[in-house]
Amino acid sequence: MSVSLSLLLIVVLLLLAVPFWVAVGLGTIALLLKTNALPLSLLGEALFQGVDSFALIAIPLFILTGDVMVRSGLAYKLLDFAEATTGSLRTGFGTATVLGCGFFACISGSDAADAAAIGRITMDRLVERGYPKSYACALVAAGACTGILIPPSISYIIIGLVLGISSTTLFVAAIIPGILVLVSVIVTNLWVNHLRAYENSRTPFSWRRWFRALNEAKLALLVPFIILGGIYSGVFTPTESAAVAVAVALLIGVLQRTVSLKDFPAMLETSARVNGVILPILAVAVLFSQALTVLGIPQELVRALTSITENRALLILLMLGIFIIAGMFMETTPNIVILAPLLAPVAQKIGMDPIHFCVFMITSLGLGFITPPMGLNLFVMSGLTGVSITAIARRAVPFVAAMVVISVIVGFVPELSLWTLGK
Repeated sequence: MSVSLSLLLIVVLLLLAVPFWVAVGLGTIALLLKTNALPLSLLGEALFQGVDSFALIAIPLFILTGDVMVRSGLAYKLLDFAEATTGSLRTGFGTATVLGCGFFACISGSDAADAAAIGRITMDRLVERGYPKSYACALVAAGACTGILIPPSISYIIIGLVLGISSTTLFVAAIIPGILVLVSVIVTNLWVNHLRAYENSRTPFSWRRWFRALNEAKLALLVPFIILGGIYSGVFTPTESAAVAVAVALLIGVLQRTVSLKDFPAMLETSARVNGVILPILAVAVLFSQALTVLGIPQELVRALTSITENRALLILLMLGIFIIAGMFMETTPNIVILAPLLAPVAQKIGMDPIHFCVFMITSLGLGFITPPMGLNLFVMSGLTGVSITAIARRAVPFVAAMVVISVIVGFVPELSLWTLGK
């Protein structure tokens, strides 16, 4: 009853447009007062411990790296390279746009940053190639979902912190599922384009053009190579690789005179704003999760769900449904911190590997970025272009369906997540 009242208070506060971290914080305090699950005297210490992690330093650094890539023009060179690679296809620029989202995902680790950066670069050109503006917005929004699915990912850093799993391990496990989501968006665009004939600007593939684009993009490609190569080789931790990537991207920008000292304050402000949104949510949500754990709520949830069915397939589909619905109404960070500790015991009960569970959860939550009413990527693209969120969401339906299929496959085929780890 105490937990139910606390949850009701949180929901009411959210309906009154109270910021999420304030709503969860007040709900947590009410729960602690009612149950004494944790002493209130330890509240400040518990909040600090919730964000006192070396791994979290990577979050603002990845955001900063992405901003430097855009301001220095390196992101444009990545897109030109992607277009030179796929230009011979009928949907050449649409495919290049999605690949550009994948490239940028290897740098920023954030969906919203991915959508904003690639959207600014590609929107006008997509419309010129024949795509309706609303569909072009949906294409970028869907492609940008890879921001949290392709390593390095802020979401994998957070879920690793919550469940005590190395983020480097999760990055390795997420490679194949992340690429599958990227491919599903490309294939869906090919299918829609086949039906609607939006883009038909096929140009002959030219090795000369490809090598020229590769040469111009070599410094831009160096940044994701440092991030992923450093992490997967074990030379850097995710935080260290993010720091090195920031330094390299800044050095390239300064040497090429595309970034100057006067740009630094604005870039630091962008990173600070994103971090300022994530950390308060993480601090209070971790405390709320700890209180629920002390009260034995995860174990009660396991008993409740297994009383409905003990069928492994049905429980996986049930978890998928929870993730999709939660993603529609809340941002990824609070969903991870609240739901991961609750549903991880359910996954353990049915024999799901913890790493597989993490990848399954993040892949499923990725749908929330293009599903209303939350749909953060929809809001980003609407803000960039002025197209209504409803119009973009309607065009995004085929991409949502494709991503649901990939989420189901990831949930039922653990080898996709564990094969790269040698399990």
